[in-house]
Amino acid sequence: MSTMVNIQEAKTHLSRLVNAAVHGEEVVIAHRGVPVVRLEPIKQPEKRPLGFVKGSLPESFFDPLPDEELQGWAL
Repeated sequence: MSTMVNIQEAKTHLSRLVNAAVHGEEVVIAHRGVPVVRLEPIKQPEKRPLGFVKGSLPESFFDPLPDEELQGWAL
């Protein structure tokens, strides 16, 4: 089902229109009878599974940095 309302009606009934859009109804807001905006819910991003990066790190990656390297990072 589709609903088209003018801007003034949309301002008056915004909560109701947002709720309708969230529940799958197409809501169009018109200015002087001309459709200008469509309300639609924001799609939630899908959760990414852990381990989505291919490859692996060598064990040496987790070794402490040498003192010379650490000195370069000192403020």
